Amino acid sequence: MDQDKLQRLRARYGDGNVFDSDDPVLARAARQVQSPDGKRLAPYMGVPTFLSLPYASSVAGLDVAAIGVPMDLGVTNRPGARFGPRALRTIERIGPYHGTFRIVPKAEVRAADVGDVPFRSRYSLSECIEDIERYYTAVKAEGVRPLSAGGDHSITYPILKALGRDAPVGLVHIDAHCDTMGAFDGSKFHHGGPFRLAVLDGVLDPERTIQIGIRGSSNMFWEFSHASGMTVIYMEDFLKMGVEAVVERARKVVGSGPTYISIDVDGFDPAFAPGTGTPEAGGLSSREGIALLHGLAGLHIIGADVVEVAPQYDPSTNTSQLGAQLLFEEFALMALERERAR
Repeated sequence: MDQDKLQRLRARYGDGNVFDSDDPVLARAARQVQSPDGKRLAPYMGVPTFLSLPYASSVAGLDVAAIGVPMDLGVTNRPGARFGPRALRTIERIGPYHGTFRIVPKAEVRAADVGDVPFRSRYSLSECIEDIERYYTAVKAEGVRPLSAGGDHSITYPILKALGRDAPVGLVHIDAHCDTMGAFDGSKFHHGGPFRLAVLDGVLDPERTIQIGIRGSSNMFWEFSHASGMTVIYMEDFLKMGVEAVVERARKVVGSGPTYISIDVDGFDPAFAPGTGTPEAGGLSSREGIALLHGLAGLHIIGADVVEVAPQYDPSTNTSQLGAQLLFEEFALMALERERAR
C-alpha cells in the first residue's frame, strides 16, 4: 500500500466519527439524524413508529402523515392484515438516509406517525369503509399527504374517495391482482374490487392508471380494468419489458397530474413476501419493485400505501422488512418532490 496515501487517510479519518464527512450531501444528511448530544438513537429503543418518525396526535401542521389502517374484513382468503401496521412499526433500520436520492426524507418534510384510523366497529366492513373515508377527508382538508399501511386492499377505495373527491387521480398499482372485481358473496366491499368502485365513483381516472405484476388464477375477473382503459402489465409482460421500459410506460400513463401509489405485497413473489393473504408464485423481486419505485421520482405523488402484510404467515419477518422498505421508498418520493421544488 502507498505509505503516503496511508498517512493522509490516517490524518483525515483516524480520529473521525460516523457523522464526519467531506461530501456536503452526506455531511448534511448526517447532521439531520444527529441528536443534540452528538449521538444517534439506537434503532431498537423507544416506542416504535413507522420509519422511526416522531409521533403526533393530529395531522395539523404536517406535510406527510403516516397512518395505520388495521382492518382486514374485506379479505377473500387468509385473514391477518389487520396486524400489518403494528408489524411494520416494529421494523428498524429503514432509512433515514436514501442513498439513491441522496436525501433524508424526514428532514425535507414535516412528517409524523399519527397512529391508526379509529373504527366504530371491528365487525362491520361497511362502517369501516365509512370511517376510513371520513378520516382521510379530514386529512386532505388539512393539506396533508397520507402514507398508509394496511390492512387489506379494500382500505384504498375510501382513501381514493377522499383524495379524489375534487378531481379523479391517477394510480400506480403494484399487485398480483387488478382488484377490479365486482360484488363478491353479496358484498361490493372487498379487497378484490377497490379500484372498480373508485372508477365508478369518479375518483380514479382509469386512463391514468397502470397496474403492474398481475398474474394468477384470478385473471378471469379483470375485464373491468381493460374495459375502463387501465394499462395492465401482466407479469409475463413485465419480464419481457424489463424495469426501465415499465417505468417509462408508467410515467407516460400517469403524466404530471396528481397520482396515488398503492402496493399490495402479494405483487412480490412469495419468496420475498410470504406473509400475505393471497400469495401468488412468480411475482416481482424486492430489487425489481424498489427499482420501479426509484423510476417514479419527480411524479406528483399525493398519497401512497402498502397493504396486505399479514405477519403471522411470515416467521422470518421478510414481508414486514419489505413492506417497511416500500413505505420508505414511497415516503422518499413524496419528500423528493418537495426537495426538488425548492
